[in-house]
Amino acid sequence: MLAKYIQEANSDYLRIRQRIPLAPLRTEVEYHQAVSILDAIVDEIGEQETHPLADLAETLGLFIEAYEDAHLPFSDSSAPDILRTLMEEHGLTQADLPEIGSQGVVSEILSGKRDLNVRQITHLATRFHASPNLFMPDPKRPIRRPSSSRRRTASQR
Repeated sequence: MLAKYIQEANSDYLRIRQRIPLAPLRTEVEYHQAVSILDAIVDEIGEQETHPLADLAETLGLFIEAYEDAHLPFSDSSAPDILRTLMEEHGLTQADLPEIGSQGVVSEILSGKRDLNVRQITHLATRFHASPNLFMPDPKRPIRRPSSSRRRTASQR
């Protein structure tokens, strides 16, 4: 019985692989195909983490990230560093990125005070013809909590 399921899974997997590079990416062609498909999926599902395609998007993102880590020069750089480099390479100033936000918002992103949001990442990926993963915040970095003078710690109460 298990052999039958494995055979069916193999058949289904091969059919999916004809359309989607659902395996470690080995060539630039597979990489670009995966990025295009991921972009289309993200356009379709937005931020719906419970969408049926969300797991596929996450899996493609992992394969894309692995390829980028191995083949692209920005793999060890932060999103602000990458954005700064791309701006320099394209001769752009903070004011040239209105789709990201005001000059002040761009400044906060470049200084690391603010992370890029999904909308901004999508715009940057489109503008620079790059993978959205290039602009994703580092998941190992702790999440910054806004400080508030009104918030008191337990020891102050």
